[in-house]
Amino acid sequence: MIINFTCSIYKFLSLYLQYQFMKKLFLFPISLFVLSCSTGQGNGPKEITNADVTKYMNTIVPADLKTHLFIVASDEMEGRNTGEPGQKKAGQYLIDNYKRMGISFPTGAQDFYQKVPAEFMARAFSPKLNDSENIWAYIEGSEKPEEVLVISAHYDHVGMKNGEVYNGADDDGSGTVALLEIAQAFMEAKKEGYGPKRSILFLHVTGEEHGLHGSRYYSENPLFPIANTIADLNIDMIGRRDEAHKNNGNYVYLIGSDRLSTDLHNISEAANTKYTNLSLDYTFNDVNDPNQFYYRSDHYNFAKKGIPIIFYFNGVHEDYHQPTDTPDKIEYDLLAKRAQLAFVTAWELANRDNRPVVDKKGK
Repeated sequence: MIINFTCSIYKFLSLYLQYQFMKKLFLFPISLFVLSCSTGQGNGPKEITNADVTKYMNTIVPADLKTHLFIVASDEMEGRNTGEPGQKKAGQYLIDNYKRMGISFPTGAQDFYQKVPAEFMARAFSPKLNDSENIWAYIEGSEKPEEVLVISAHYDHVGMKNGEVYNGADDDGSGTVALLEIAQAFMEAKKEGYGPKRSILFLHVTGEEHGLHGSRYYSENPLFPIANTIADLNIDMIGRRDEAHKNNGNYVYLIGSDRLSTDLHNISEAANTKYTNLSLDYTFNDVNDPNQFYYRSDHYNFAKKGIPIIFYFNGVHEDYHQPTDTPDKIEYDLLAKRAQLAFVTAWELANRDNRPVVDKKGK
């Protein structure tokens, strides 16, 4: 009896230990699975794919650009002359749209305006200008918020002459509305968990037509340290085509991409190859080009400070600085594709591990 009882106990203990072992063996992979699932659903940055970037790029569409531009370049805006009521109306339209998108003014600013005083813009033998404003909007970076990418376009034009409105649809209504749509694409990505790693400043500058005043004011009175500004992508006239490309609806002139940074040029080329496949024309990037466009738009005030730049441009056409530069003449499909190129280049700059290296002195 004692021997049989002892054997029964041993059998019971053996079965119990086997059960406990099997239970732990079964629970072990489940715990790993739960741990891996919770890690994947954490608060860390989501992995981005090329398909995701393409999705956000494709939110920049011709119809939205057209809607914006028929307002920004309407007769109601009276040619958006620097500091005049028409320009201020256009500026309010931009601000209203940033508010609608949920994009605020920059950290450290009191509102959407950087005031540019008339005294700063005064030049001999030039018309006296009224006080004006740059308009800025901002998406803060998630990992390197202190590093700032500037995307710029001037929202002024030349006003009215002899009762005619100079609408400035291409110059630079096209860049102005492209900037709105690029901001919208970045904000859409942020809402879905793909906010940029670096901060982005969307900068609509004033006074370009009278001497690059607004961008000069920002470069001399920056909200964020110039040393922390990694690049400026400047968009000025991207809605038309010039005579040299009358049979080519798939091009854009790039100016300045390699003047200060080989990195920036390579990033731009790679982004185009990966996403947009535009024909990139560097004719006006030649240091000996007689037009010297490199010195004639707002990016130059950043380049002077050693900041790498790209200037997106469609070239001059017959309606340049004429009252016939109207929104009905814009090629909205082409405008959208050029804006998409600026967006994907900005995306790469805002999210890559390192800022573009300045390895050239430039001129």
